[in-house]
This record gives sequence, structure tokens and C-alpha cells, in this order.
Amino acid sequence: MEFSNIRLEARPPLAHIILDRPRVLNALNADSFAELDHALDALADDTGIRVILLSGAGGRAFAAGTDIPELAEAVTAEAGRAISLRGQHVLRRIETLGKPVIACVQGFALGGGCELAMACTFRIAADDVRLGQPEAKLGVTPGYGGTQRLPRLVGRGTALKLLLTGEIIDATEALRIGLVDEVVPAADLMARAETLAHAIAANAPLAISEILQAVDEGLGLPLELALLREADAFGRLCATGDKADGLRAFLEKRSPQWNGN
Repeated sequence: MEFSNIRLEARPPLAHIILDRPRVLNALNADSFAELDHALDALADDTGIRVILLSGAGGRAFAAGTDIPELAEAVTAEAGRAISLRGQHVLRRIETLGKPVIACVQGFALGGGCELAMACTFRIAADDVRLGQPEAKLGVTPGYGGTQRLPRLVGRGTALKLLLTGEIIDATEALRIGLVDEVVPAADLMARAETLAHAIAANAPLAISEILQAVDEGLGLPLELALLREADAFGRLCATGDKADGLRAFLEKRSPQWNGN
């Protein structure tokens, strides 16, 4: 598939997806989501890729939100629901990919852009970032999971304050409430994200995948069931070659050789 709204750069063990519509601050349209979906499918099947970085081109925005002209054409409930479901599908794909996706957030991340960042494994933000869910100012709700992921990240009251006022917050406030996980100078954003990505990529890929899945599934379960889910994952990994070599490598004081089996 030829990409015209994103760029995909693979440098194993990392891959970098860049939202590439800088003239409209990387606003998310139907083609953007289709290309993201295709890129994620390709990366999910690529065993050489361990971690994915997601950023926006141009330096002014991660993604300023949903493509407004496209949204303006949705004048029926059915059309609006279809737009929401399309975005929700791709963002849920990020969460269930089995590989970490690090949001590298600079400039504006509003509406759909903020929702996209929230769907990532965690968020590293530049100190110039501006985040928010201003959909109520346009007469709609968030449609790509903002009403669900934001409370899970920052708590019900803080989320409702942001959702109901449409307030746009800066990096300091985003870090304080837990919307982003780390703030760095804009010039250091990608270097810091790559450092974290390489630290993750050095670990066992099967363990990383199981951790991601256990956390994702466990958040929706009672603690007793979530603990059983964790025990199942631990048991599966104990029977793998990667676990055997990981323990041998520890005892032999060498780096393990991960084979993904």
C-alpha cells in the first residue's frame, strides 16, 4: 500500500510511524486511519520490529484532531457513528497489537489527536505540548474513545472537567494529572523515546506481548480473575525457550538470545 497521509520508517528493532499532513496539523481523516490500520497490520507481522514510535510531522502538532471538513459532511446519526467506529477500531488495534506503541507528542494533540495518544502504550511529551478534548465546543462528544480512556488515565473528576469545559492544558498540567508519562525538551523528544524503545526491545518479545495483553484484559476484570489471567501468562512463558535462555544468560552473566519461542 502506498502511503500519502503517513510515513513508515523501519529501523529494526524499532519502527516509526509519522502522521504526515503538516499543512493541516496532521488532522486525522479517513485515509489517515486506513493507512494507519494497514501499517499496524504490517508491523504486527514483522518479527524484527519490537517497538513502534508514533509522532507527527512538521513540529507544530502530533495531530490537531479530526479532519473538520470531513466531519462537517457527517449530517446523519449513521454517518457520525461510522466515523466514530472507524477511529475506535484503529485505536483499539494499537492497544491490542502485542507490541508497545510510544506516542511522541509535540505541539497540539487535540480531540482525535489526544485520543490517539491515549491509545498508545505510554506518552512522552515535548514541553511545548497542548492537549485537550474540545469536542463539546463543536457540539459533539469525543468519538475515538476519549470519554472512556481519559477517565481511566486521570480519574473521573479530572476527566469530566476536561471533557465538559473543553480546556486545553499544557505539558506541566498534563504530567501532573497523568495524561502524559514524561515531559522533555522538544529537541530531545525523539532521542528520549528511542532510548526507552531500545530498553524495551532488549527484553523478551513474548514477555512484552504477554504483559501488554495481561494489563489490557485485566483492567476489565475483577482482581481475582485478573490474577488468574496473570498466572496463565506466567505459566505459558515458563514453558518457552526464551525463558530458559533468559535464566541461563542471567547465571552465565551474558546477554540472552531471544528467539520468540
